[in-house]
Amino acid sequence: MRRILLVEDDPDIAKLIRVNLEGEGYTIRHESNGRAALEVAQEREFECIILDLMLPGMDGLEFCKRFRRDDPVTPIIMLTAKSEELDRVLGLEIGADDYLTKPFSVRELLARIKAIQRRMETNLQEQSTRKEPDSATFGPLHIHFVKRRVTLAEQNVTLTAREYDLLALFARNPGRAYDRRTLLDAVWGYQFDGYDHTVNSHINRLRNKIELDSSAPRFIQTVWGVGYRFAEPGEVLI
Repeated sequence: MRRILLVEDDPDIAKLIRVNLEGEGYTIRHESNGRAALEVAQEREFECIILDLMLPGMDGLEFCKRFRRDDPVTPIIMLTAKSEELDRVLGLEIGADDYLTKPFSVRELLARIKAIQRRMETNLQEQSTRKEPDSATFGPLHIHFVKRRVTLAEQNVTLTAREYDLLALFARNPGRAYDRRTLLDAVWGYQFDGYDHTVNSHINRLRNKIELDSSAPRFIQTVWGVGYRFAEPGEVLI
């Protein structure tokens, strides 16, 4: 599937993106209204959604929030203006996977989309060939790798695709310290300068969902001067 939903109300930007992505072999469904785009996104499957933040009908934040209620997997790349930093952070908090700030390079947008493809293909290949336990338990936290299901104290935890990928990477390698660039490469599939806060934002969201006290995390621990590590099973008390 190489179908992408483009949600952008600026006709010039939409045309530029559409022409370039169609030239790369993608099928583009373009919507300029946020509410209409949400209906399309809920009815059909897309490889990726490119979502402008400021839209008529429904803004990108509301679109993201509603879409993520039913679909935690489909990647969303937000398009934002430089002045929308707070909204950009909120977008990442409620489920967007990444963002580009206008004006942006179409080449960079293509790189992000292809990185998403590689990550998803790698995940599928690893799931079919990896010989490892089906699940892992750390105190009250249980991760079922095959089902991509997470429970905390026997209660389901709803994670976005990137949040789950981060957690699964940590849980498969407890005790290992990761710097932010390594996490970007392993989970997002690319390396760009200046995107450390993307990792930080996802870590914060994960902590808010799986930690009893996100200010004193017992699962995802900060390694000062390096990055993050996941606690080993013996370190986590029930």
